[in-house]
Amino acid sequence: MKKIVTLLAAILLAAGIFSSVQAQDLQVNEKKIYDEFAALVPKDKVVGLDEFKKIHDEVLAGKKNAYIIDCRTHPEFYAFHIEGSDHIHAGHMYTIPRKIKDPNAEIYLLCRTEHRSFYVAGFLYKYGYKNIHAVKGGLVGWVKAGHPVVNQFAGKFVITEYHKNFNEDGKYRVREFHPY
Repeated sequence: MKKIVTLLAAILLAAGIFSSVQAQDLQVNEKKIYDEFAALVPKDKVVGLDEFKKIHDEVLAGKKNAYIIDCRTHPEFYAFHIEGSDHIHAGHMYTIPRKIKDPNAEIYLLCRTEHRSFYVAGFLYKYGYKNIHAVKGGLVGWVKAGHPVVNQFAGKFVITEYHKNFNEDGKYRVREFHPY
């Protein structure tokens, strides 16, 4: 009996180690693929928040013709977004060529931090677009800088305290749509 328990414990330990190694491989592969897509974005097309704020103001004032695309999920966008931004979920980036037919269109991409923006920007460069910009810092940086956001219920407002996504505390394993 003792041998069976020891054997089962060894099998469970090996399975746990194997699963952990596989999860690490997935994370390493995701980082590698992300780096490949981010490398498709020319360095001069990566925009900091200060520069983007000026561009945003010019777009809102009608002095600049550019698209500002928020590529977060629908719940994230409806919670708040930058005034004047369009919304195309990162998972639906394949629809952009049907919506924006000019390969030279000036497009600025934002997401919560910047991760999805670089993926989408990389894909758009692969599609043949020439003037795609990824905004460093994303909406979290925008909010932390004290810039206003909007939504259909509250209008324009400034978020004075930004909390991390509730998933980061380990409360939930995987959730795309949040009830809050």
